[in-house]
Amino acid sequence: MSKRSKGKISTDGASEAFASNPFEALNSGGLPSGPTSEQMRPQRAEKLPKSKGRVEVRREKAGRGGKTVTTLREFPNCIPLKELEAMTFNFKKTCACGGALKGRAIELQGDVCDLVIGELEKLGYKPVRAGG
Repeated sequence: MSKRSKGKISTDGASEAFASNPFEALNSGGLPSGPTSEQMRPQRAEKLPKSKGRVEVRREKAGRGGKTVTTLREFPNCIPLKELEAMTFNFKKTCACGGALKGRAIELQGDVCDLVIGELEKLGYKPVRAGG
């Protein structure tokens, strides 16, 4: 025998070391049957609703005569202006405040960031509080 084969066990089946099965004495009676082929298939996870996009929600006070204004910016370009106008109208009703659509940014009077963030999440957007 060479030095390399010393201490190694042969796996060709001729060796006596693997001749006995340690699980031979176990009784398999009373065990549940294995899963069926349908149970083995991976389950499809429910898809989360896709986000419509990221929207910056910012509370501004500078340059407005000391008045606080909540602005919503960075709406995705795929959203038409008609939908932004409808959102502005709904935000004004929900937050009980005045506001306007200027360009593609919604401006709401007062500090209504928390209300707006909740409404944006319900609509499927990902609101991000920007600024300080």
